[in-house]
Amino acid sequence: MSERPLILVTNDDGILAPGILALAEAVAPLGDVVVCAPETERSGSSHAITLHSHLRVDEVRPGWHRVNGTPVDCVYLASLHLCERRPALVVSGVNPGFNLGSDVFYSGTVGGAAEGFIRGASAMAVSVHARESPRVAIPVVRTLARKLLAQPSMSLLNVNIPWISHSAPPPEGPPETLAEGLPIVVTRLGARPYVEQVERRQDPRGMAYFWIGGPPRDAGEHEGEDTWAVKRGFVSVTPLVLDITAPDLSPWQAMLSGATVKVDPRGEP
Repeated sequence: MSERPLILVTNDDGILAPGILALAEAVAPLGDVVVCAPETERSGSSHAITLHSHLRVDEVRPGWHRVNGTPVDCVYLASLHLCERRPALVVSGVNPGFNLGSDVFYSGTVGGAAEGFIRGASAMAVSVHARESPRVAIPVVRTLARKLLAQPSMSLLNVNIPWISHSAPPPEGPPETLAEGLPIVVTRLGARPYVEQVERRQDPRGMAYFWIGGPPRDAGEHEGEDTWAVKRGFVSVTPLVLDITAPDLSPWQAMLSGATVKVDPRGEP
């Protein structure tokens, strides 16, 4: 058995997405790589898992598997069945579009990484600007992966890389060199509101359908937040925890102090 760590690569954009190729290349020098990703795009799938239908797996080439499921399905299936041993690290991405603030609750990219963390591995979700080459993430991922593999405790990181090629003057060189020298900052989740809308449309047969959600809108940012970091050209690294319990329970303890369940047969308040 290899002594190199096993690294599992996934995404929510599908096995053919260019971002997953860049991600696999980034971690290849650091361990034995297994790729397991959805057969089609599953963006916005969050932590969805398939429990009421079957899953099918195809090995598209050695070590690369496609699954007719979600990113969580892929990580669960690979960790417990496809991999010869449990992954030491799960990397998810490279997503074409930031995952900032409340995006982490919807993102399939983050969902895949979080499932890796639940399965006992360190994990990170990696995103770049939608117009950026995913290859800019290669040195960032490699740097962070080395750090995660070297530490004894597990971590779950949400990584966002700024729009590097948009700078003036435009940077020179291949995409995988453009992040050289970028500061990496540890951040908190910022505000990421979107235009709230439901648009009623009509298909060619005259039947109504609906398109929900709008583009992100600027809500400002505060120093130390992920939105603040990427806007200033920093690589944002946000450590995530899966315990979303309110940090201070005392207001609810006070509200429910002495409370017991009472049954009113008349249904009155």
